[in-house]
Amino acid sequence: MPTIDISLKDISKLVGKEVTRENLEPEALLWVKGEIDGEDGDTLKIDCKESNRPDLWSTEGMARALSPFYTKERGMRKYTAEPSEFYIHVDRTVDDVRPFITAAVITNLTITEDLLKQLIQLQEKVSMTFGRKRKTVGLGIYDNDKLTYPLAYKAYKPTELKYVPLGFTKEMTLKEVLEKHPKGIEYAHLLKGHERYPVIIDKNNIIASMPPITNSETTGKVTEKTKNLFLEVTGTNLEDCKVALNVMACALADRGGKIHSVTLDYGKEKILTPNFSPKRIKVKFEDIERITGLKLTLKELKELLERFCYDVKKAKDCLEVEYPSYRQDILHPVDVIEDILISYGFNNIEPVIPKIATRGELSEFELFCESLRNALPGLGAQELLNFTLTNKEVLFEKMNIKNYDCVEIANPVSSKWSCIRSSILPSLMEFLENNKTAEYPQQIYELGEIVIIDEKAETGSQTIKHLSWALADKEANFTRAKQVVDFILTGLGLKYETLEEENPIFISGRSAQILINGKKYGILGEINPQVLKNFSLEFPVCAFELNINDLYGLKLSL
Repeated sequence: MPTIDISLKDISKLVGKEVTRENLEPEALLWVKGEIDGEDGDTLKIDCKESNRPDLWSTEGMARALSPFYTKERGMRKYTAEPSEFYIHVDRTVDDVRPFITAAVITNLTITEDLLKQLIQLQEKVSMTFGRKRKTVGLGIYDNDKLTYPLAYKAYKPTELKYVPLGFTKEMTLKEVLEKHPKGIEYAHLLKGHERYPVIIDKNNIIASMPPITNSETTGKVTEKTKNLFLEVTGTNLEDCKVALNVMACALADRGGKIHSVTLDYGKEKILTPNFSPKRIKVKFEDIERITGLKLTLKELKELLERFCYDVKKAKDCLEVEYPSYRQDILHPVDVIEDILISYGFNNIEPVIPKIATRGELSEFELFCESLRNALPGLGAQELLNFTLTNKEVLFEKMNIKNYDCVEIANPVSSKWSCIRSSILPSLMEFLENNKTAEYPQQIYELGEIVIIDEKAETGSQTIKHLSWALADKEANFTRAKQVVDFILTGLGLKYETLEEENPIFISGRSAQILINGKKYGILGEINPQVLKNFSLEFPVCAFELNINDLYGLKLSL
């Protein structure tokens, strides 16, 4: 989740009312799903839990969202882009490498130290988090007065052009920038395998940038003396580029800047950016009442949504809601209903005991799981509760196994959370990696959910529970892991056997499957040195993983 720095004086100026730590936390920050993570004088470090709202990752965005909390401002703040002669030709040579670009020009800015800090911070947060480390979206900021229009966005061969990259004094070829510039070294993988690299170049053949690597020293240096800015966003998804541009342009407009549109000539079509046309969605009254449990009047709903920067109209059986162009998190009416609840205040909802003839209690299966959870701390093990979301690098590559089908997120906000785990052991290994400096031995376990592909299931997947245990210690070995397995299965009254098998996760000859009546219920062994290296671990690790659903079914059949 992104963490941003904001100045209380700065946000107070933007809101138009004094904002203090006391009146910011906790109620106001609940509106933006944030919390204070640190304080240094006037500066607060805000941990933004809303990972799919890049418009909140700056003081300007926070001030815009919080203004209705402090003032009488209501509804959606309007932004417009003045028509202009600014023009960019998009050459089709970029199609195979980085096909899309959006742009805007911001004039009449007074660039203060606060604005400059927020500008750089927002650029970095949007590119790294929303843009997946510049892979899908990368932002560039330039001194517009140093550019001569029209501009061109075109791809060139690695040694075809030279320019002075930002922070350097010597000209380099595009290839040399990837090899010698810090940003080139860091992001060279984004252009790996391509015969041409994208470049933004002006009418006088002055190179402005090599997206998504680095700007030029000539045009890409923004200081407090700069008055007019050129913004560009390049990437692999046009809609994401539009959202990122709108986020940045609106932030600068809130600082007093005047937005000018840029014509992007893609050959077959021309588009104008930025486009601030609001987005629309319909929300049924019956869905609002069913999900929230609140009986709210039309007037109350309208007020709650307008305080959350929506514009609202009544239709036959629903609300017609308009929301800002920079918000890309509204995918379903339930997202609007969530904002209604936040605006209403979760603490203001009075709980009601349902009038039903039954009472809630743990199922027999959950009681079975609890008995296993409560048994392992007696062996000195620490229980973990990890996220079920992970990524293929942790799930497969680091575990030294080939990719197999798993449930993937269609449009992940972050590459770190791109799929759902199909095994718990990788989560334990990642925990050990993140706690290398802690005292050893480290004995950990987790009983949690995994999701596997199941084409026969209604949803195409099946959620089951696994138990995984790991020990990181100089004396960790196969026998130690087997002793814990023996403790669990013998305690359940189950007779089992182990059968040696080759598993790339474990050391050859020190790996086995756990069998009961000839059926496989789990695996155990000593972790392969290559896996230890992948997770930067120096101590030996032994581990096992058991299918709890199958064990419960077996227990019931006895």
